[in-house]
Amino acid sequence: MEKELVIVIDFGGQYNQLVARRVRECNVYCEIYSYKTDLEKIKAMKPKGIILTGGPNSCYEEGAATCQPELFSLGVPVLGLCYGAQLMNFVLGGRVERADAREYGKTEVEVDNSSALFADVTPRTVCWMSHNDYIAQTAPGFRVVAKTANCPVAAAECAEKGLYAMQFHPEVLHTVEGSRMLYNFVRGICGCSGDWRMDSFVEETTEAIRKKVGSGRVLCALSGGVDSSVAAVLLSKAVGEQLTCVFVDHGLLRKNEGDEVEAVFGPQGSYKLHFIRVNAQERFYQKLAGVTEPEKKRKIIGEEFIRVFEEEAKKIGAVDFLVQGTIYPDVVESGLGGESAVIKSHHNVGGLPDCVDFKEIIEPLRNLFKDEVRKVGLELGIPEHLVFRQPFPGPGLGIRIIGEVTAEKVRIVQDADAIYREEIAKAGLDRDINQYFAALTNMRSVGVMGDERTYDYAVALRAVNTVDFMTAEAAELPWEVLKRVTSRIINEVGHVNRVVYDCTSKPPGTIELE
Repeated sequence: MEKELVIVIDFGGQYNQLVARRVRECNVYCEIYSYKTDLEKIKAMKPKGIILTGGPNSCYEEGAATCQPELFSLGVPVLGLCYGAQLMNFVLGGRVERADAREYGKTEVEVDNSSALFADVTPRTVCWMSHNDYIAQTAPGFRVVAKTANCPVAAAECAEKGLYAMQFHPEVLHTVEGSRMLYNFVRGICGCSGDWRMDSFVEETTEAIRKKVGSGRVLCALSGGVDSSVAAVLLSKAVGEQLTCVFVDHGLLRKNEGDEVEAVFGPQGSYKLHFIRVNAQERFYQKLAGVTEPEKKRKIIGEEFIRVFEEEAKKIGAVDFLVQGTIYPDVVESGLGGESAVIKSHHNVGGLPDCVDFKEIIEPLRNLFKDEVRKVGLELGIPEHLVFRQPFPGPGLGIRIIGEVTAEKVRIVQDADAIYREEIAKAGLDRDINQYFAALTNMRSVGVMGDERTYDYAVALRAVNTVDFMTAEAAELPWEVLKRVTSRIINEVGHVNRVVYDCTSKPPGTIELE
């Protein structure tokens, strides 16, 4: 699909996905590439703008991530953020030095409203700083357009060449008017019209799938989660009964979820497709027996999914395409985008075995963030209660059970999670919290129940608030709700004598426990 493109060049910064997400909020399509990407490839993509991310290094050190000076003479506007700002000035002849004191946290910045970057921005605005180095002298042709009490060059520009540098991070929520600044860059300075919209995405993707598939047969890996459900309905819209959805109940789903998925997509559902349910609980439990390492569990679950699909494909005859609900964070967190380290393998990405018995894999949501997937779901007419259901990882409860997975542990976490979700909904918090679930720790501790000593498991409750699922803060749940959930879990779920609440943000943690 031809569309306006802004490229994020990643220098190892922790906010690379967040930058891309903020650009997309301006209705401009954005992709992340490593700083090692060949300049000719970047030119061939014909971007309307380029954004350089932050990074952990000092740009003047030997071996630090860098870029060619030619990047700044492509005739394309370039915005450098933090490390990217320093690198831009350093490469073009400015001077970057170690600051006397690190500047970190919310900082008042004085901006020059004559800069197109700060149009309609408050003259004194709060921004998020996080740097050890600073731009001691701007490159020739640049002028300073923002400063703080401790940072003489908080932003600089060479407007004639379309080059802009910000020492702070406009992409994080702590920068109060950061979205406006990025909008000014991509819509104002880059001249993007904002053609990245979910209604046109549905229309264009449906047509592209129809053309690709032709008269072929399609097998969809349906987990029942938001991503795979939206992918299935998108394919149903495109190719109808050429689509067969295989729903594998691997025994790692939430309580009663298998039956709920069948009710929506099965013979009694409203979608034009073929539906097959495979009850493979014991098969997965056997494969996972004795396995405790999270990555290994993910790989086993992912590979077993593919093995099941291959078997089902043989039963139904020739199948040309496999559909998966991979989304953009899956791709980037699996180390396939930018400079990110592998945070965790996703069964949709890193868990695929080398040999798959299908002509091609179709991943219609591969370039979308989670909230964009939900918008697509609404565009497709999927009921809101399905579109806004709680996110659920592909490996399911396999990564919400710390340590070895057994049938008994699955039953414990299913029952605890069902109670937790029920009480959150009763309290009217289910649409206020972006993700919440119960997990089973591998910790057992001494307790007293009914005047008897117990030695049982601890359940961990997790609830986070997030805009993009790239960064997240632990939700501050009312104490009364936590007390009620704790009491019910301990009284109603066997082999649990302790409940804890996870207060960790992302980073340093991830949203899931494994």
